[in-house]
Parts: sequence; C-alpha cells; structure tokens
Amino acid sequence: MIKLVDGDVLILNGREIITEKNAFKSAVKSKLGKDFSLDDAKKGTMAYKILASHNKSEHADFLRLKFDSITSHDITYVGIIQTARASGMDKFPIPYVLTNCHNSLCAVGGTINEDDHKFALSAAKKYGGIYVPPNLAVIHSYNREMMAKCGGMILGSDSHTRYGALGTMGVGEGGGELVKQLLGQTYDMKYPQVIAIYLKGKPSPAVGPHDVALTIIKAVYNNNFVKNKVMEFIGEGVNSLPVEFRNGIDVMTTETGCWSSIWETDDLVRDYFETHGRPGDFDRISPDEITLYDGLVEVDLSKIKPSIALPFHPSNVYTIEELKENAEDIFTDIEKNSKETFSSNEIKIDLISKIRNGQIRFEQGIIVGCSGGTFDNIMAAADILRGKSIGNGSFSLSIYPGSQPTYLELVRNGAVADLMAAGALVKPAFCGPCFGAGDTPANNELSIRHATRNFPNREGSKPTEGQVSLVALMDARSIAATAVNEGILTAADEIDVNYSGKRYYFDKTVYEKRVYNGWSKEDPSAELVYGPNIKDWPSMPSLTEHVLIKVVTYINDPVTTTDEIIPSGETSSYRSNPMKLAEFTFSRKDPAYVGKAKEVLKYELSREEGNNPEEVEELKEVYNSIRKIEGFEDTNAQDIGIGSTIYANKPGDGSAREYAASCQRILGAWANIAKEYATKRYRSNLINWGIIPFLIEDKSLIKKDDFIFIPNIKTAILNKTKDIKAYVLGDKIKEISLSIGHLTDKETEILVSGSLINYNKKNKGNP
Repeated sequence: MIKLVDGDVLILNGREIITEKNAFKSAVKSKLGKDFSLDDAKKGTMAYKILASHNKSEHADFLRLKFDSITSHDITYVGIIQTARASGMDKFPIPYVLTNCHNSLCAVGGTINEDDHKFALSAAKKYGGIYVPPNLAVIHSYNREMMAKCGGMILGSDSHTRYGALGTMGVGEGGGELVKQLLGQTYDMKYPQVIAIYLKGKPSPAVGPHDVALTIIKAVYNNNFVKNKVMEFIGEGVNSLPVEFRNGIDVMTTETGCWSSIWETDDLVRDYFETHGRPGDFDRISPDEITLYDGLVEVDLSKIKPSIALPFHPSNVYTIEELKENAEDIFTDIEKNSKETFSSNEIKIDLISKIRNGQIRFEQGIIVGCSGGTFDNIMAAADILRGKSIGNGSFSLSIYPGSQPTYLELVRNGAVADLMAAGALVKPAFCGPCFGAGDTPANNELSIRHATRNFPNREGSKPTEGQVSLVALMDARSIAATAVNEGILTAADEIDVNYSGKRYYFDKTVYEKRVYNGWSKEDPSAELVYGPNIKDWPSMPSLTEHVLIKVVTYINDPVTTTDEIIPSGETSSYRSNPMKLAEFTFSRKDPAYVGKAKEVLKYELSREEGNNPEEVEELKEVYNSIRKIEGFEDTNAQDIGIGSTIYANKPGDGSAREYAASCQRILGAWANIAKEYATKRYRSNLINWGIIPFLIEDKSLIKKDDFIFIPNIKTAILNKTKDIKAYVLGDKIKEISLSIGHLTDKETEILVSGSLINYNKKNKGNP
C-alpha cells in the first residue's frame, strides 16, 4: 500500500522511478539519450522552481522568501496587526486576508469576539486588507477559492495553510513570520529537502480523502520521514483524483510534520480555476523530465481502505476492518497509554464501554472545516443519507460546509434537504469543532470527525478537572455510513450507495456582496476600532550576557502539542489580551506552571528595577554556587538575567499559534529545553519571542525545579557556538552541554534583542 525510500530517488518524466543510485546515469542515458548532473536534477522539482521565484537571497541553498499573500483568522490577526503597527507598518504591502472562522460564535467573554471582528474590518480599511465576515468561509476554503494560483506562495498564521493541490505552496507559521512580511522583511530558512509522494492507482468509491491522508500520516509521522520537508505529489494516480479530493489530502499534510506541499496540476485543476472565475491563475506545473528527490513515498491508492485515527493523534491509524476485528485489544492499549498522556489522576478513559454486543458505538459525528467541509465530501454524505435516518438516540450528526458558496450550491441542488431530512444539522462555515469551541462531546463520549486533529486537550477536554473527550478522525463517507446505522461503526464499503457525482457551481456574488476587499485601497485616515480586551504586548527585556533559568515544568510525554501549552476552546476569546491569555498557559497539562513562572518573573522584574537578587531567600545558595564556578568567583548577581524554562521531549506539534511561545515569554520564560522540536514553526515562534530553543541529548541531566546557569550565552548566540556550556546548580555543580542548532543572522539578532518586537523597534522595522 505504501513504500518508503529514504535517500536519493531519480524520477523520469514524473512517472518512472529509479531508486538505485548507481543506475541513475545509465538509466538516463538509455531512456533519454542524454547525460545529466545531480545538481541540475535537484532543480527539477516543482518546489525548486516556486521557491526560486520567491527567493530574494543570492544563494539557492538559503532562502529569503517573500510571499504573494498572507492570511489570518480571528484568533491571530489582532496580535499580528498590533505587532506590525508598533514596528512602523503604515499599509499592507501584499494582500492580507482576514477571516473570521474561529471565534465567530461570539459565545465567550461578552463582546470580546465581535470587538475583534470590528477591529479587523477597521484595519482592512486603514491598511488595505481583505475582510471576510464571520461564518462566510473558513480560512482555507476562502484562500482556495479566491487567492491560490499556480506557482504562487501563501503564508498563513494557521498550521493547515496548505494549497498545494492548486499549485500553490502554502506555509503555516506563527504570527511573527507574517509580521515580517508586513514589514517588507523575508522568511528565512535553509533550502528544504523535497520528498516525492508518488500516487498510483485509483481509490475505490468508498474511500475518501481522509482515508488516503490518514494512511500516509501513519506511514511517515513517527519516523519523521517528511519532517520540515516539502511533500511533492506526482504520479498517474494524481489524475484519478478530483481536485477537492486532492485538497482534502493536501490540507492534512500538516499532520505529517512537513513544511509545505505541492502537486502537479492538470486539466481538472484548470477546470477548478475556470469554475471559480479565475482561469488566468492556472498554469501547468510538473517536475522536469529528470528530477532528483531526497526520498520517496509510493502510495497505491487502489489498496487503501476506509480508515480511522483513534485517540489521541492523527497517526494512530487503523483500517476500520482491523479495528472491528481487534477492538478490545486496541482500545485496551489506548486506555493504558492514556495514563502517560494525562497527568491528572482524575482522568479515566473508557473506550471498552463503547463496544456493545460486539459493535463499536459512537455518540457524535462531525463533518467540518477545511478538510471535511468540501462540496464533494458533503455531497457524498448526502448521497449516503438520502432517504435514511440517523435515529433519535444518542448519536448526533453536524455538518459545516467550508464556505457560504459551497453551502449555497448544496442548498440549490437539494443536498442540504437530504441531510436535514435524515436528521443531520447543517451549520454555517466554522472551524470550532476542530479546536474545541463547538460541538464539544460530553465527558468520555466518542466522536468521529472529518476534521484535522484529535490531539489530547484539544476538543474541549479539561483533564485537570477530570473531563476528557475522545475524538477519532474518519472520512465523511464512513461517518455518513455510521450515521445511517445510528452510530454503530460502519465503513463506507459496507453499504450500497450510488454516488450522484453532482457538479459544483461557484457563485462568486456571495463574496462580492459581503467581503470587504480593500487591497491597495488603504485609507490612513480611517480609525482603528478597539474593544476593551484588545491590549498591547507588554515590554520584554533584551538578553543579558549571562542567564539563570529555573526548570518550572518537566514534561515526559513523547510529544507535547501547542494545545497542551496554550489550550484552545474558551481561551481563544482572550487571544487579543496577552496578559489574560497567559493565565491559561499549560493549564490543562501543569496547572502549577503559571504560579511557578510568575515567581521567577518577580525575581527578574526586581533585578531590572535595580534590586539585589541575592536578597531573595531561594536565590542565596544559587549565587553561592555560581561563585564556585571558575571565572565567576566575583560575579555580580545584578548582571545575570533570570528567567524560567520548561523541559519537554518534543514540544510544539500541531497548531501554528504563536501564543504557545508568547504566553511563556510574557510569564518570564527565557528558554525551552528539548530533545527535539516537533515543528519548525514552533521553534520559529520561540525565537521570534526571544525564547532560546535549547537542545539537550540527555534529559536525565536536568530535573524539575533545577536552576541552570548559562554563562556567556549572548556571546555564544552571536558567535553561533555549537556546544554551549551550562551548569546545573545545587549541592554539587554539574556541567552540562546545550546546543541551539542552526540560526540565521536575523534569528541571532532577534534572540539577543529579546523578541521580534524589540528587534524591529531597534531597527525601526527595516528589512
């Protein structure tokens, strides 16, 4: 079904795979009658051409990218605009799409959410932006329909910024990277490796995009096979997939850990752009006749079966058939492993009770958002449910079309009537169920969702209060089949259905009548509309030559998600208020974190005011220990910055939200320490907020509540020192080695400045 090849792979004309490196030259000579160089073949990828056209660096191996457009939603755009305007921005230099699809319920915090929406509209008028009102479209649906173009690049402050199936390289990052684009600066990184995702065959009618995506995620996530790389989709199997099917796979590439994605384009993509009234944005994209990739994932679409990703990760994938045959063993393993996932003793995962009379029962089904809410997915569900009933028991089904134009066409062609007649609730465009702000299951309920993630602490769970929801990911087709059986797990290949294959007609007047398009029409006289919850970022100190950090949280989980660092759900309403939001940091993982971090922050604030840190009882012995280190016998405590840190094995999986970093910084964090970082975007967020992303090989060298002294860290960062000497302080002083990994010149300056905000103030926002 899936085959991985780690290492150089040569592909001729996008179709013929050669994996034996020794055979590369002879194969090209015999089949194409020409010689070639490996360096030139590396430039044959679609990714290379797109990246080269956006690269402002003189060096192809180091990218300084400028994007064609950027996009944010209503839990990120306020902070981005506030940061950019504080750095001197007077207009949006490129199209900036502001969607309202996360806090559009306006359900928490009084007027907070709608105040943010009014701020965004006023910013679009003042700076020349594109404002998409609440419930009109989820962020990625709008950008697919209106902004993607072949050969383009879009940067979004949402991790699922993926438009590769439309020939656009989408990148999801924290807000700091969007601020750089707004200030005319560049997105800097080493040239990424490119992995060929070779699709062959054709999926069965019962298999949908989620089945394919989950199967790929299972194969590549845990081994980091595509981590921080580009996934380049090629092969004859691409042509067998409708464009919305490709979009559904593409948006889920985020869950593989990759950096971006791109697909070859064909007549179906041309038809997509024509349908959406933008034929000029189509171009035929394909790899060169001789293309060298850094690896290969070969996927036989014909062998993929309806699948399910069980709690608590999109990579925890089984075929539905396999789950049915081994449900008790699989559920028992998840229950056992959940004890390591949740630190609270109050949490009791009960999956075994979902097996009744040999059948697996679900309480809820959701089809939603950028992955599930496409026209094709909802049409397939309507075809399955037509004339049927989901029953009047405990099982419920909610369906959210990804955009109002999609919703309108489903109304016009009768699909919405079929769904509603079967008992499904059809709701406006909204991302909430993907992050715990809508259709949250009851405690220990099992929900199946065609959505993007099923992480712990994400779908409305509050483990520290004994509450946890159980979410599994599944394709819309099998969700609808399960709904027909009133919640009893049923794969789409277990039922008989005639898929209607109705065509989609896009009505752009829906957007013309409601979207405010102010691109290149900025009005400097327009006033920004502020609500009382919209606050400026607090000041942050620059890096001192020496730092003292305390480990206030120590997490042993294999992976720590951004949802566990700053939870979703009701906290989203406070994304415009940095200080208030920070109160939720690690609240569902380590409730003691905020208090402990604040204690350390008090030490630093007192030091900055000129007080002697040695007067603090907890620190007296710490400084005595520092003076026992050679060369620091006469150290002045006033010269050493004080901050907190966390240790986690692999932090930062999941959402691009910068708040996972900024909330730590606001509470006084100076560093993270990890064995590795789950994503580039989380590491970038740390750097942009002045948090040093330390790496350590042996985590046993440090423990919770340890004080660690890191001398000459400022000089080490400026010199890009590989091994950084540090000392764990106590009765015995233990010397340890930390590292940071590759830093760009700008990243070193940002860390030394203490944050991107400080850096831009110092440089007056100049590139």
